[in-house]
Amino acid sequence: MKSFQFLTLPILLFTVFVSYSQKDGKTAKSKEFKVEFEQFTLDNGLKVILHIDRSDPVVAVALTCHVGSAREKAGRTGFAHLFEHLLFLESENLGKGGLDKMSARIGGSGANGSTSRDRTNYYQTVPKDALEKMIWAEADKLGYFINTVTDPVLAKEKQVVKNEKRQSYDNKPYGNNFSVINTNLYPENHPYHWEVIGSLEDLQNASLQDVKEFYNRWYVPNNVTLTIAGDFDVKQTKAWVQKYFSEIKRGESIPKMEKQPVTLTETKKLYYEDNFARLPQLTLTWPSVYEYHPDSYALEVLATYLSRGKKAPLYKTLVEDQKLTDEVRFSQYNSELTGQYILKVVAFDKTDLNTVMNGVNEAFKNFEKEGISQQDLSRIKAGQETDFYNGLSSVLGKGFQLAQYEIFAGTPDFINQDVKNILAVTTEDVMRVYKKYIKDQHFIATSFVPKGEANLALKGSVLAKVVEEKIIEGKEEAFDASIAATYAKTPSKFDRSIEPAYGKSPDVVLPSVWKDKLSSGLSLFGIENQEVPLVEFQLQIKGGMLLENASKIGISKMLAELMTKGTQNKTPEQLENAIESLGATIKASATDESILIKGNTLAKNYDQTMKLVQEILLQPRWDAKEFDLIKQSTLSQIQQQKADPNNIARNEFRKLVYGKESVLSNNRIGTENSINSISLTDLKDYYNQNISPVVSDFQIVGAVSKAEVNRSLADLNKNWKSKKVTFPAIKVADAPESSKIYFYDVPGAKQSVIRIGYPALAATDADFYPADIMNYRLGGGGFSSQLTQELREGKGYTYGIGSSFDGSNTKGPFAIYSGVRSNVTYESVNLIKEIVDQYGANFNANDLDVTKSYLIKSNARAFETMDSKLEMLYEISNYNFPNDYAKQRENTVKNISIEDIKKLSKKYLNTNKMIYLIVGDAETQLKKLEQIGFGTPILLNKQQNIN
Repeated sequence: MKSFQFLTLPILLFTVFVSYSQKDGKTAKSKEFKVEFEQFTLDNGLKVILHIDRSDPVVAVALTCHVGSAREKAGRTGFAHLFEHLLFLESENLGKGGLDKMSARIGGSGANGSTSRDRTNYYQTVPKDALEKMIWAEADKLGYFINTVTDPVLAKEKQVVKNEKRQSYDNKPYGNNFSVINTNLYPENHPYHWEVIGSLEDLQNASLQDVKEFYNRWYVPNNVTLTIAGDFDVKQTKAWVQKYFSEIKRGESIPKMEKQPVTLTETKKLYYEDNFARLPQLTLTWPSVYEYHPDSYALEVLATYLSRGKKAPLYKTLVEDQKLTDEVRFSQYNSELTGQYILKVVAFDKTDLNTVMNGVNEAFKNFEKEGISQQDLSRIKAGQETDFYNGLSSVLGKGFQLAQYEIFAGTPDFINQDVKNILAVTTEDVMRVYKKYIKDQHFIATSFVPKGEANLALKGSVLAKVVEEKIIEGKEEAFDASIAATYAKTPSKFDRSIEPAYGKSPDVVLPSVWKDKLSSGLSLFGIENQEVPLVEFQLQIKGGMLLENASKIGISKMLAELMTKGTQNKTPEQLENAIESLGATIKASATDESILIKGNTLAKNYDQTMKLVQEILLQPRWDAKEFDLIKQSTLSQIQQQKADPNNIARNEFRKLVYGKESVLSNNRIGTENSINSISLTDLKDYYNQNISPVVSDFQIVGAVSKAEVNRSLADLNKNWKSKKVTFPAIKVADAPESSKIYFYDVPGAKQSVIRIGYPALAATDADFYPADIMNYRLGGGGFSSQLTQELREGKGYTYGIGSSFDGSNTKGPFAIYSGVRSNVTYESVNLIKEIVDQYGANFNANDLDVTKSYLIKSNARAFETMDSKLEMLYEISNYNFPNDYAKQRENTVKNISIEDIKKLSKKYLNTNKMIYLIVGDAETQLKKLEQIGFGTPILLNKQQNIN
């Protein structure tokens, strides 16, 4: 994936269906929701799908190419994904970094991509006035790209993809699990035998000629679907598509790949001692079915029923009864040619995975006896309906949905058959597919265990083959990616080098915010939005970790989790069933500064959902069994974090930034000592002292009016008794007087995780937003930022890097964050320091123009989704921002000058007064960091292996 997070699974897309509800023994249907579209095909074979949605002045544009890792050759794996990266770098008329640069100027969401086994997506959401620019740019990428790829560019991007593999596979717990599964589930000649990202050896061996052959075979109009969804003129858009895409030549015909199901003749058991794992993990994988196979619908219900929730047989056996784990995950991974069915359990410390396997078999036997009830089937379908509407809250989601049907079902109109297939699932179907695909069937079992704990693996397991990269100092290929390609431009009927003009500037209308305050002291903030029949809300109870005793950190998180585990009148299972039967979700969590009860529900079920919220809040069950489960789960999370370099960096950086005297220096989930010391009485005391309406805000967005919200809260307002809550003064350390380098040793780490920063600003400080503007071109602007351009695009040191100011009512840190190849740790830190040092002095008119253009134009899509509207209410309620703060910030952007940026840089970007933290391999990297000039690095942990 081009962004900083790689997706190994296909994008989950959305299906329209009709929910059922049970009433008096009869089944009633809810109203069917349809996504309308128009489809046509150009003479060169390009398929085009158009969908109109005028709810926001934005348009999503996506190119979906029907090629993924399944179309690769053995020995040339990873090409589809490598090619996805290359396609963003340059094209004949966009120039170097053209799409990323243009994205910043036009206020786009950031051009991005993803690769799966069977397709590659390129997508972005932009303000509607930039639609012609996007069509021009996507056509240039498809038809006018390949001449710009040079050997140095290829060499650089190989390094970026390698860094992605290290970050996503080699430098994290269980990162190589799916590679072991797939190489053993699929034979060597099967196109799913290798991972989407490919092997590092194959990537290194890829030649420029290989890349050109891949492009000429697969990146042709007759293998591509263009989807445009949002607010646009259909007639004009068709003309633009014809103009920019029609002269791209059709390629050779693309043969349809036949389905290739696999059958296992034996059960295979494999194990691997994972350098980054602290807990044993068991994964069971069965051969399954391809996308949209008739049995896939019942299999989806089966996976949900077996693993999710209190009634789930696997949860009851493994979590509640045998206390072997805190979670069971069961899911389908269906692709175009075939699929796999995956059950995953991360067990508690020192747990024998044979015991887990016995528990799985016991749960399966219980399911065989009891089956699934019609009531449970209806409950699962109600949740699916809400999930569907959530997916439609963005134009990009709608566009992806239509493209998915076109690519894998042959037509976007398959939506109607999909509906029928989902609704046709019966309880008998669920049991039938269990017997067909799971019961007594062969499977792949992988046991990933901590170093030195092979005795925990399943009996009869053989050592899995895992290829681990060796990173050697000074052995990386040298390149200069800035060297321009020389070529004859591809001829065209018109001058494609001229970027199209903007269309009519969209009128950005901020959501209308309403406010109220109830007699109990509860503050209300709302936005009515009738786009989809959904309501999303959160009740914020201020406090969180701020109100905890330093010796008992973790109380608020445990309390939040316990609040949804039953009420005085409902057992945990009864409460869960009541929520899910409404097609709703209600979750509670804790942050540094709050406890949040968040919900999402169909508008028609909003009142009933709020009655459950009131019951959860005012009638806690204090279930001792659930408390014990939460405690064990939390201890397990703490153990897992100790093995993950990114979590280590986050937790150590907090300590260094906030200082020992601040409660904010703690990891909010606690430590082993604090969690073991917490009792149920401690949770009750926190609840009785700190859960009060006078420190609470209710934020709500969706298809519900202010009057309806007030009515829904009348009983809560009456019954929730107010109490005074006293907040202690929060201490935050000052910025260091001089920089120091801190090092946390993770022996054998393939990457070094970098955190650089200091305690800077609160969100309420006058300089906070101006500093955020200043940071856009440094590291806050994604691919348009200097840090990304230099360390990723220029050097290939990293997969991703960024910087940000993070504050609340309390001063928070400025931070630069990245993961880099371990043997360029010193070089990366030194380059970051140079970039930051020179940033203010070198900031120029072009930097200012790009910054202003992005921050102003991106307002068109700033409040498109319900989540973004809820975030707007959060900022208004917590920081006392005015309702139109977005417009006021727009004025700040318009009025800011180069000189202002220079002053802000001088004030807030002093690299000689920052904390430098490196989490990596001390044996090879620590000594070299002395060359930075901040003295001998301070080792935070003694030499140790993470096992």
